[in-house]
Amino acid sequence: MARVAASISCTADERKELERLSKSRTDETRMVERAKVILGCLAGLRNDEVAAELGLQAATVGLWRRRFVSEGLAGLRDRARPGKPPIYPARELRQRILKQLEAPPPAGWASWDGGTLAQALGVSDDAVWRVLRKEGVQLRRHRSWCVSTDPEFAAKAADVIGLYLNPPHNALVLSVDEKPSIQALERKTGYVCTSSGKIVRGLKSTYKRHGTINLFAALNVATGAIHSKTTITKKRPDFQAFMDEVIADIPAHQPVHVILDNYSTHKRNHDWLALHPNVCFHFTPTSASWLNQVEIWFGIFSRKTLSGASFASTDQLVQAIKDFIASYNQSAAPFVWRKREVKGSQLRNTIVNLRN
Repeated sequence: MARVAASISCTADERKELERLSKSRTDETRMVERAKVILGCLAGLRNDEVAAELGLQAATVGLWRRRFVSEGLAGLRDRARPGKPPIYPARELRQRILKQLEAPPPAGWASWDGGTLAQALGVSDDAVWRVLRKEGVQLRRHRSWCVSTDPEFAAKAADVIGLYLNPPHNALVLSVDEKPSIQALERKTGYVCTSSGKIVRGLKSTYKRHGTINLFAALNVATGAIHSKTTITKKRPDFQAFMDEVIADIPAHQPVHVILDNYSTHKRNHDWLALHPNVCFHFTPTSASWLNQVEIWFGIFSRKTLSGASFASTDQLVQAIKDFIASYNQSAAPFVWRKREVKGSQLRNTIVNLRN
């Protein structure tokens, strides 16, 4: 006597999900196929008819029909399989790897990598990398920062950040610094096709030097606009001449707050400040020039104007700087202050402490 297939039905939500799965190009192929099986069964087709239509065995169609009847959509997913017993106990291997990372690397090595860890522990590379990926440990990715030891760090940082977040009424806040010794390098550039067929930017390894220039920049914290000046030297008179240009159009009664780092050129400008009583200098803590917002702009400038560029002379370099700043100022916007807190104690934390 022929076997009777299990009676099958579904809710409206289940049918909607089955139809979505059957047309999906991003879900697993097996799930798409199983959704088509169930839709065929719901259409009243026999198991052998669905199998013939999808190129499957009737027994396979019967399996997924029964699983759907008893478990719904969840029954279409693969069940957990025992798999091969692990060679290395997971918890024990994790602790061994994290502990080994605290030990000095092999002689002549700057740091551990997956291969040296596996060799030191007598396990496979794959086992080591599975643990590292699960724990989020990136052995080749680095982050660096400078931790200030200024005893007045809190007060100085609060003064600078206060100017960003809550500037005095009717005052102009400027973030000022210089980018010294920008080289005018000339080299061939273009596009090349690699062996993989990818098109990449090509730079010739050899280049000609055509001298250097210095760039002074003042960022208007409220608008994001840049005022700049290029010079051959970066001495105190150059800095003062730049500041004269910056405040030339500012009314003498308007307060101007200038944020600077502790470079020697920025210090001992008492005579200049005496001539401009509306100007007040605010210095970032030592080893904390990252508090100066114009450093963010210098990063943008370096990536967009200097990286991979070629200049046949310093005049050409100066013109490129002027062109970029003119273009930048057309759509300039203030930076949103959101620096993360960095504690010096992070450098003393161990891998084990971070992962437990």
